[in-house]
Order: sequence, then C-alpha cells, then structure tokens
Amino acid sequence: MKFIETELKDALIIEPKIWKDDRGYFYESFSKKLFKDAGIDVDFVQDNQSLSQPGTLRGLHAQAPPFAQGKLVRVIQGKALDVIVDARTNSATFGKHLSVELSGENHRLFWVPPGFLHGFVTLEENTIFSYKVTNLYNKESEIGVIWNDPTLNIDWQINPDQVILSEKDKTLPTFKDFESPFNL
Repeated sequence: MKFIETELKDALIIEPKIWKDDRGYFYESFSKKLFKDAGIDVDFVQDNQSLSQPGTLRGLHAQAPPFAQGKLVRVIQGKALDVIVDARTNSATFGKHLSVELSGENHRLFWVPPGFLHGFVTLEENTIFSYKVTNLYNKESEIGVIWNDPTLNIDWQINPDQVILSEKDKTLPTFKDFESPFNL
C-alpha cells in the first residue's frame, strides 16, 4: 500500500497494491499493521455502505465529540467525488477543502481523520460507497455544513440543478454559521 500525504494535514490517499490476472484482481483494502506503520493507529467499529445514483450528494457531515469519527472510505463500484473540509479550529488549514476521485477502477481509499466534514457526490449509476468508521453512529451528535456553501466554494463537478439531496442536507448551516466543536 502506498500512503500519500495531502495538503490537509493527517488526511491521506491510499493506493493499494493490486494483483491482476485473467480471473480478475485482488487487493488488500485494509491492514491494521500497514495503517499503524503509516500513523493511522485506530480501531474501526462499524462498516457502512451506500448505493447511489448519479447526482446524489451526501454531506457535508461529521459527528461532534465525543462521537467524532475517523473514516476510511472507498468506492467499490462506480465513481464518486469525495470531499473533505478541515473543521479543526486550531489547524493551519481550517476551512480548506480537498476533493479526491474514488472509483471501482482506481481502487483508491481515502483516510478522513476526526475533525473533518465529509461528503461525496456520485458520478456514475449504481455507485457503491463503503465507509469504515472509528466510532459508532450517534444521531444527537450529527453536525454539518451545506454542500453549496459560498465560502467553501467547492467544485462538485456536476450541474447544481441536478443534485439529489436528503431533506436533512438541504437545511444544513453555512460554514460561516457553523460552530465547529473540533479543537484537536
């Protein structure tokens, strides 16, 4: 596995070693030892998976402490643009975002540490998105920022008129009005 640092401290893109032959391919999507050696010494407690159609946008979400989650995300099938926003108030990159394309073809994984808002938009039909998380889901600790926040100015690479959102995601606050609980 190759662990690639990003401009947002602690967030990593992970490229697994893939073995291909006439049967298909094989790769290790997680190794506790390799992750620990790369500085990600966490215990994953829950796996989540979603199926979405093109234009489905989920985010920008996080859970407030003490239920904050680190996430290891990947796309099993299809393609998505994955986006994180540094919400750690003491970080030099507070308020900055990063976009990474994840797909069933590139097999990339993305480590999203606690303290980041996270979201993604699906770019292909029947996109299957997988998340390993470091803390259990807690509804009362849900927080987030509206996807089309003017301050963040995220290029989601889709027509804004074609975005499909949950009712909850339509009412999230702007980043300016967001009170971050992350002082990590």
